[in-house]
Amino acid sequence: MKQIVVLTGAGISAESGIKTFRDSNGLWEEHRIEDVATPQAWQRNPKLVTEFYNQRRKQVMEAKPNEAHLALVELEKHYSVVVITQNVDDLHERAGSKHIIHLHGEILKMRSEEDPTMIYRANEWEIKYERTNEHGHRLRPHIVWFGEMVPKMDDAIFQTMKADIFLVIGTSLEVYPAASLIDYTSQTCKKYIVDPKARELNHIYNLTVIQNTAGKGVPALVNKLIKDV
Repeated sequence: MKQIVVLTGAGISAESGIKTFRDSNGLWEEHRIEDVATPQAWQRNPKLVTEFYNQRRKQVMEAKPNEAHLALVELEKHYSVVVITQNVDDLHERAGSKHIIHLHGEILKMRSEEDPTMIYRANEWEIKYERTNEHGHRLRPHIVWFGEMVPKMDDAIFQTMKADIFLVIGTSLEVYPAASLIDYTSQTCKKYIVDPKARELNHIYNLTVIQNTAGKGVPALVNKLIKDV
């Protein structure tokens, strides 16, 4: 069975109503990134950071998977599919995707400040910033903040190198290191970018650019790929 690797970004979640920090009306507008999404911000003002992510978590819990998320699940009936997402929501999981790599963490989880392997499910959207685990460690959002290492990157590269088909959905390939994944694909790998602002990448061989929204472009592309099996 051929392998499809899918890299998804904020654009696919935006169509479910989740705002992105790159939009002029985005969720981050009232706060500088440095004030809510860095380790320094957490040390400086954990209450503000916690409240910020509480609002993001509330928005995620209220959102639902859209046609693009659901179309990717259909691919699993015909291909081995790995979803690599830059998004911190759980919309791929709720849609039914089985193999998901979260590059930037998961908003519905918290983790120990002292031991990053101690991860806990956040069952409600509102988390108190003083919350600790059974060892007394303060819990922080399970998010990869700006300036932190991306622990799942090696796994993502490994899967990308095996891809027969590589899909990029809802991202302009400007956020690194995720944007570099397409450079790890083989020359024989067929590549597709679905994004309204997608641009041609002349250095990428075997690439098709689809300037469309995820909700429209992905179901159409999935139908094509299923017919090609």
